[in-house]
Amino acid sequence: MDFFADIDNHRYLIGALFILTGTLHFLYPKPYIKIIPSYIPKPESMVFWSGIAEVFGGIGIMKSQFQVIAGCGLIILLLAVFPANWEMFLQSFSKKKHFALTLLFFLRLPIQFWLMYWVFIAAGLSFP
Repeated sequence: MDFFADIDNHRYLIGALFILTGTLHFLYPKPYIKIIPSYIPKPESMVFWSGIAEVFGGIGIMKSQFQVIAGCGLIILLLAVFPANWEMFLQSFSKKKHFALTLLFFLRLPIQFWLMYWVFIAAGLSFP
């Protein structure tokens, strides 16, 4: 059987991805704090709580009894952190950083929506 054809494998892959990125919020918080838009209060707290949400969401999507609620939570989280990804691109663009890096940050924006779709599928969600 093809590894990617099994939806359970997707749950474990996306779960591991979120656990890893959530853990990075605690190990290296400064890069995350830097990209929090200025209109969002308490960036340190936002980084901490988004890291917690990513870790718990990653664990939850791997557990069949929590996969739906965790999937919904991860999609909401991905929407909530989109302004930080936009800010990361804007900072790079306005400071005229290396073109390839700025392009990478720009291409990261639509990837956020692809991640939402991947979570949607992996969590077994469907439209009514």
